[in-house]
Amino acid sequence: MLKKGEVKMIHKMLKEGMSKSAIARKLDIARDTVIKYSKLPEGYMPVIKREATETTVDPYLPNIAMILEEAHKLGLHVPTASIYQDIQKLGYRGSLRWMQDVILRHDIRRKVKDEEELIRFETEPGHQMQVDWVEFPKDGLSAFVATMGYSRASYVEYVTDEKVDTLIKCHMNAFSYFGGIPNEGLYDNMKTVIIKRNVYGYGKHKFNEQFRDFAEKHCGMKLRVCKPYRAQTKGKVERFNHYLRYSFHNSFKVRLSMMGYKMTVDNANAEVMDWLDFTANARVHNTTLQKPFDLLAEEQLQLLPLPKPYQGIHPIKATAKSVTQDSKSSDRINIHIPTRDLQSYDEFIPVVALMMIPALEYVNNTYYTGGALWN
Repeated sequence: MLKKGEVKMIHKMLKEGMSKSAIARKLDIARDTVIKYSKLPEGYMPVIKREATETTVDPYLPNIAMILEEAHKLGLHVPTASIYQDIQKLGYRGSLRWMQDVILRHDIRRKVKDEEELIRFETEPGHQMQVDWVEFPKDGLSAFVATMGYSRASYVEYVTDEKVDTLIKCHMNAFSYFGGIPNEGLYDNMKTVIIKRNVYGYGKHKFNEQFRDFAEKHCGMKLRVCKPYRAQTKGKVERFNHYLRYSFHNSFKVRLSMMGYKMTVDNANAEVMDWLDFTANARVHNTTLQKPFDLLAEEQLQLLPLPKPYQGIHPIKATAKSVTQDSKSSDRINIHIPTRDLQSYDEFIPVVALMMIPALEYVNNTYYTGGALWN
């Protein structure tokens, strides 16, 4: 792997017009290496991928928390030496001192004294995914964030807009990252998801039709929204948003600035995937005291299968629901066609042809259809 300065030098030499072969000779590296790094975004910063350090205590942290919580309920103090003996019976082979250090690192005793409930899951495996946008207006970027309710595994994708098409694309990428679809998605009041609350009765909201079609009909995921001004309902993703902003985004932006680069959607996404894989989802989570990736392995067994690529609202469905005739206007028919790719309009041709038969003119006893009608 090249150093950061060498990658910067490659891009500088390419701008100066040097050939890839000349750069390879100049830097004493293989030409294929030059080609590889020349294709990466200019602001890309190579990082050494390191797995989060796993300690011999980690597998027993839930057991330690359970002992301390139960002792707290009874108003008793259990010394670490006694906990050590209990954990040894479960298979722990490390030292007492090392176990003490890890307990201090996760601040378990203080959390128990403050009556923080540890080992919280609240939702069953595969049941819920919480979704939110994190906005970085100074950088012209937003981050799509999805956090699984049980495992706390999270997915992040930087984008330049928050349109419904972008939201759908991010969902597809998140499902692929998690290995399946949860039973329900929880959102706040983002306009690309919910248009108006309680339109059809209490709790029966008017959703963005395209997103509802994607989520519920295409993916089989139910939509849920938080109550107004109750964003804490989706507290798992909210806490991760804070972690993302201060543990990744700000530090990455500073590192880029020190090298004379600005954060872009390309270099941010390249770097955030490494951060997710080797830091965020590989660390021991402060709430579950387990690694999100370990719990995600359990959660994946309960997820719905990955969907096929989404092509938009199907034209036949759109015709059945959107073609209406105004009783007050005699023969006028209004057709509403949602946004979709051009080739999907071909399916409308037979429908429109039937509607227009009374108005078609016959020229030399020849009935023009197909391309003529389409034009």
